[in-house]
Amino acid sequence: MSGSNDIRQRNTFLIEEQAAPLRAAYGFDVRAPETQTTLMHCREERLGRLTRLFRFSSYSRTTPFNMCVRDTEGRQIVRLTRGVPVVVSRVRVLDAGDALIGTLRQHAFSVSGIFDVLDATDNPLCRLRGRATRTEFTLCTPDDVELARITKRWAGLGKELLTSADHYELVIDPVVPPDLTLRQLILAAAISIGLLVKFELP
Repeated sequence: MSGSNDIRQRNTFLIEEQAAPLRAAYGFDVRAPETQTTLMHCREERLGRLTRLFRFSSYSRTTPFNMCVRDTEGRQIVRLTRGVPVVVSRVRVLDAGDALIGTLRQHAFSVSGIFDVLDATDNPLCRLRGRATRTEFTLCTPDDVELARITKRWAGLGKELLTSADHYELVIDPVVPPDLTLRQLILAAAISIGLLVKFELP
């Protein structure tokens, strides 16, 4: 599967949120930074009418979502799902066969939008740390080994002024082995920043 190989073999990805002011559904494209070649698409599936309505309100960040990351041939790489959060967000991460591989558990009352990445049995794998400016995030293991860095990128004057779309780069450290599940969770964590936490301009 080409998309799975991209996750295993590549360490740098450009994630672009789709700029569509009147569209309720979330959407992202994952590209190769050096060539701008599209590697994967991330689209929301089965958007309900009530959810669609609330997306245009101040409650948009608390609405449920069902996001599927597919390669350019339409094959599922990973899926992110969340119901309506009560206190904190808990995003379920599913593999190509919709089997649970991990969870993203957001911390309550965190100004930097920090959340933990857990495996399928709720064991902690790494933690997302964010600066107060929300321009850069890192994923670090419990013993403080950095696995990945996510950085806000300038999307162009038109997008920055006219939309709230985020444009950011994911860099996975070479220390991360070519383990598909861990890399799926890292990619899911990076995409979830665009869903749970808005970047701010530096």
